[in-house]
Amino acid sequence: MSFSKSTGTKGRRSLKWKWAFFTSLGVLAIVLIFSVVLFNRFTNVLLQQEKIHIDNTLTTVSSRLSNYDSPLSKKDVDHYLQPSITKGESAATNGQSDSDNIYSDSLIVNFSRDNILVNVYGTDKKLLFKSRNDPVTFHSADKRKIMTTTFRGKKELVGIEPLLSKKNGSLIGYAQVTDKLGDYRRTTGKLLAILAILVIISVIVAMMFAYLLAAEMLRPINEIQDTINKVKTDPDSDARVPDLKTNDELADLGDLLNSMLDQTHRYIDQQQQFVEDVSHELRTPVAVIQGHIEMLLRWGKDDPEVLSESLKASLQETKRMKSLVTEMLDLSRAEQIEINYGEEITNVNEVFAQVYNDFKMIHPDFTFTFDDDTDKSIYVKIYRNHLEQVLVILLDNAIKYSTKRKEVHLSLSTSMSKVNIAVQDFGEGISEEDKQKVFNRFYRVDKARSRDKGGNGLGLSIAHRLIEAYHGNISIESSLGYGSIFQINLPIMTDMPTEDELGDQPKDKESSESANDSNSKSIK
Repeated sequence: MSFSKSTGTKGRRSLKWKWAFFTSLGVLAIVLIFSVVLFNRFTNVLLQQEKIHIDNTLTTVSSRLSNYDSPLSKKDVDHYLQPSITKGESAATNGQSDSDNIYSDSLIVNFSRDNILVNVYGTDKKLLFKSRNDPVTFHSADKRKIMTTTFRGKKELVGIEPLLSKKNGSLIGYAQVTDKLGDYRRTTGKLLAILAILVIISVIVAMMFAYLLAAEMLRPINEIQDTINKVKTDPDSDARVPDLKTNDELADLGDLLNSMLDQTHRYIDQQQQFVEDVSHELRTPVAVIQGHIEMLLRWGKDDPEVLSESLKASLQETKRMKSLVTEMLDLSRAEQIEINYGEEITNVNEVFAQVYNDFKMIHPDFTFTFDDDTDKSIYVKIYRNHLEQVLVILLDNAIKYSTKRKEVHLSLSTSMSKVNIAVQDFGEGISEEDKQKVFNRFYRVDKARSRDKGGNGLGLSIAHRLIEAYHGNISIESSLGYGSIFQINLPIMTDMPTEDELGDQPKDKESSESANDSNSKSIK
């Protein structure tokens, strides 16, 4: 057994870990997408700034060298560019113009950047000036252009511009600015590291949060599982799912499970009660039959009078056992109405009138009065045969226990959202003490007289269980020597049933009488 259990749980993964894992994957995907978008956007901005620096540097160099009207020489370029870097301050003090100071400052700023290389070429594409000794490749262009290239496996930005004379517009040389993108790479590297740390932290935090959230959300399921395990270990256990207080589907599931466990326990109790009742009630008739048979075997069979008396007594007890078993089965079925007859619909007026007419015909020596205070047809959710059975039980009891005044009153009325059915007799009546017990199984007010009348003490129990199963109630008012009144209340259907809903109801007289005969036999 232990091997089977371990095999069954092998490879099992907790929902908490599954939830945490897949939540982390979702967060990872979202953060990665966000990081990629942010990284691309940020690097584009950085790259655009580098291009602006190149463009500004080209503008500064071009402005300083475009005053010549002939091709540039190395001396010319050095005169305008080199002194601006090394002697910019002295030039400013020696009376150079404001524009020269501005250009000088611009050149100093641009040339001082570690990643910026400024090269000037002649019209023959020979190098005339370089701001740094780093190797570069010359790129020719007809107009100013900034492009991305690769040098020794590294990405670079190169800006190239033909230098044109301001005086005659002739080509006097070329200016090229190369950005090694060192600062760009360092900044993007730091950004990439920050985003990587952000992704890792986000995934870890998401996993922890998802695990805790899953643990909290699965707590009701654990409560339900514990309850099921307790009931599985001990079927008679009263363990129930505690109030989950979540007000969600899991709380509904817990309530549903509790309802199912309560129903199951009721069925178990009913089964045990059925077995106990049958065994108790059958003990007497079986003992009587056994006694008569043993007597006949010993000496009674030789005496015709004793033989006849024993056979009659045994037959009577056999009939009583058959009636008892039938009633017990009726009671057992009544306790499972929710499953088998939950959606049946019946016209109370029709059934009431039918049973009234049947009893007038069967018992012509009794006077039956019928007061119908309803002004329209009343429909309730109850199986037609069950309503007939309850009415037959009440009327049969009224007739059995009527003494001198052979009269039975029936009434049908409505109150609020319920229909009221009353059956009144003027017979022996029931004491206050017995009124509390008349609906118990096998209870008889006067056991000796009840057996003489053919009752087993189950009729009112069946009626009580049937009415309660359809969410109604049955009550009794009685006084010793004055008779009893049994009242039934059933909820009225607020929505009138359609013809399709009434299609399966037995409306013909023959089927109704057949059902009535069957019910009459079951309580006699």
